[in-house]
Amino acid sequence: MTPEELVRGAIVVAIFLLIAFPVHEFSHAWAAYRLGDSTARYQGRLTLNPIAHFDPLGGTMLAISILFLGFGFGWAKPTPVNPYNLRYGRRGEAIVALAGPLSNLVMAIAVAIPLRIIQADAGLSAAVAGNGIASFTFDVGVTFVVVAVLLLVFNLLPIPPLDGWRAFLGLVDARTAYNLRQFEQYGFLILILLIVAAPRFIASLVGGLAAILLGFNPFGT
Repeated sequence: MTPEELVRGAIVVAIFLLIAFPVHEFSHAWAAYRLGDSTARYQGRLTLNPIAHFDPLGGTMLAISILFLGFGFGWAKPTPVNPYNLRYGRRGEAIVALAGPLSNLVMAIAVAIPLRIIQADAGLSAAVAGNGIASFTFDVGVTFVVVAVLLLVFNLLPIPPLDGWRAFLGLVDARTAYNLRQFEQYGFLILILLIVAAPRFIASLVGGLAAILLGFNPFGT
């Protein structure tokens, strides 16, 4: 791994651990709190402090996979939620589950807007390209958008234990949700198979959505 690749990987890890993961988990905690469950608040998770949301194993695996394996696989500390305290029953669970991915979408849009403006203006684009610090900052912003979109897309997959699965169970009828829970024991295996067998599929989804937000394909294809 070249020094440039190492720096790029370190930036990606930092974006995940210091911003994307904390905001994602805070959003779960905030949504649960607003719907009547203070479990996460009592456990100190209603905060943007990265330390509160850091999972030692998940964070370590993320760093190793990004820096040495070329892909990211890791997780933050899951936000504790007591569904019995939530308003709207299972619909409340779905809202809490969707809060995390939606926060990633909001972050991606917020960062993508100025990048899109710069890219669309020939003068601004040339000025950024001709300035080392500005160009580096622009590239970090693009990386941030890609990371946020990746978390959005990945977490919305209806596979246990991802947010998309919990949201799906909260939206279907109670009997269907009960019957589907028997598949939760296979969730981790399905995730591993998906990462190994369909990385291009995930990359195409991430690249397509990121391109819509940025106005250009971040992967350069």
